[in-house]
Amino acid sequence: MLKTIAKSVAFGLVGLIGLPILTGILALSLGYLFDPRCGTPGDSGGCEMGAATAAVAMALPGLLIGVGIALFTSWRRRKV
Repeated sequence: MLKTIAKSVAFGLVGLIGLPILTGILALSLGYLFDPRCGTPGDSGGCEMGAATAAVAMALPGLLIGVGIALFTSWRRRKV
């Protein structure tokens, strides 16, 4: 039981940190690829703030996905 809790915390932290980073990189990449206004002086950081907002919004889902994966793998090991 303690191993499952430790694994859930570890996977949750990886999801909490990893998914927002990936989301921010993806949002910035897509913004700069498809919006010619991104990075220009008239944009005033709008693309960057959109990427930051998306990254912050993905923190809780990243935590839940990480914990869910840890619990699922632990459940599968006990079942086998």
